[in-house]
Amino acid sequence: MNLLLTEEQSMIQDMARRFAQSELAPIAAKLDQVGDRDAFLDNLSRLADLGFMGMNVSAAYGGTEAGAVAFSVAITEIARACASTAVTMSVTNMVGEVIQAIGSEKQKNLYLEKLCSGVYPAASFCLSEANAGSDPANMSTTAVREGEDWILNGTKMWISSAEFAGIFIVWAVTDPTAARSKGISCFLVEAGIPGLSIGPAEAKMGQKASVTNSVTFDNCRIPANALLGQFNDGYRIAVSELAGGRIGIGALALGVAQEAMDYARQYTTQREQFNRAISQFQGVQWMLADSYTELEAARLLLMNAAFLKEKGLPFMKQAAMAKLYATEAANRSCYTAIQLMGGVGYTKEYPLERYARDVRVTTIYEGTSEIQRLIIARELLQEI
Repeated sequence: MNLLLTEEQSMIQDMARRFAQSELAPIAAKLDQVGDRDAFLDNLSRLADLGFMGMNVSAAYGGTEAGAVAFSVAITEIARACASTAVTMSVTNMVGEVIQAIGSEKQKNLYLEKLCSGVYPAASFCLSEANAGSDPANMSTTAVREGEDWILNGTKMWISSAEFAGIFIVWAVTDPTAARSKGISCFLVEAGIPGLSIGPAEAKMGQKASVTNSVTFDNCRIPANALLGQFNDGYRIAVSELAGGRIGIGALALGVAQEAMDYARQYTTQREQFNRAISQFQGVQWMLADSYTELEAARLLLMNAAFLKEKGLPFMKQAAMAKLYATEAANRSCYTAIQLMGGVGYTKEYPLERYARDVRVTTIYEGTSEIQRLIIARELLQEI
């Protein structure tokens, strides 16, 4: 088995790394502390110019066709500098993939180029609700057919990038009489349409530059051809497409943790106690060894899931395993990094506390760690 990146994948990884270091890292702390929407949006536009907003989209629709492996390593490099930018990039790519996979030719031509080129700064995935997070089948948002239109009503919660998304994929109940999860469809809704309103940005613990909002539909009228995929097939679409998103979030968590540990490792060679660098103490060395081993295991799990996806093979179990392990390991590593730096790691003078806040949510969104375990167990039992 060849575990090395191809020449093209290495070039993409290097491009992402150089952009992250030169453009994202210098302003990441400012975006976290005081915000700068213009600077954030400018970097999203530049990512689109580099081809990072449609990495698995066909060139016929403006994408780069780089593949899932290149996408994973690129997200990791972007996240090392700015997790907020990385999650926006990840969700936008996921929306593009959904439209390409199940959209009509008209929908692909209408929206994909705008996503890939940056005409739309970002895109949003409107699935979760206040009472339908881990249990999306319990959603209450409805879409009722009225003549040649659909009328949307309901509220979605915790929607990444809603304030500056150009297009939303929205899930709604279209047949309330159907069996559980069988009467849900999904729709493409353009920003600015009457009846769509965006709530205030949530005051979050981390990833603050990536705005997260509620999205409300109040008798929002959309055309019949806004239906994405087959009628009443929305739940299956959500479940299958979220698997790819989990690779993105796992890769994001890996990037944050790698940056945290690299920062702390360097610090241990400079910080002296008892007349020698603390890196010379066995306890510190074991902490480094354990964290880097976990992160390498996470990287390999992510690469395996991305490889299977790229080859068109089943990857749902592997993506859930990768997301579960990578995000949990990343949380442990960020706290280990703070511990290695001692009191200064707890201060805002150093970036470790930001890394810990940014990484925390990765075990929650795109399916909690508990849900990943259910998916893994279900897949294992179905193999019998």
